[in-house]
Amino acid sequence: MKSRKEVSAGGVVYRRTPGGFEVAICKDAGYHRWVLPKGLVRKNESLEAAALRETQEEIGVQARLVAPLGEPEQYIYTARGVRVFKSVHYFLMEYESGSISDHDAEMEEVRWLPLDEAIELLAYEGAKAILRRSRAVLTGDSAPPASGMES
Repeated sequence: MKSRKEVSAGGVVYRRTPGGFEVAICKDAGYHRWVLPKGLVRKNESLEAAALRETQEEIGVQARLVAPLGEPEQYIYTARGVRVFKSVHYFLMEYESGSISDHDAEMEEVRWLPLDEAIELLAYEGAKAILRRSRAVLTGDSAPPASGMES
């Protein structure tokens, strides 16, 4: 069987609310499951630039990078007879502007939800773990990984 590697980047976009934090999650229009925004890194594009671009395209908002969210999520899947070894690098991002109603056609719906509700709704354990890691950083239960992204 043929194989290939794919590298994607995405983000957990949060905003502060009187009760804590909300995050934006999206429902994929192709397989109708709740996911985090992410997409392929283009040739000569940094992980950070890809994460910001994909977030803006998929969920319609602009955000600022806060910190990387640790080691990339890794998994293997098969598409059209090709085994794909996928790495997804996630970043914590703070909402700056835009509207989730401006999401692209890849997503059938985008919602702002409190962290715990978002974790419950997400379809995949890897994405749930990324949100738990984000919650730990946002609530001060964990320091963000070293990033070089000082504000």
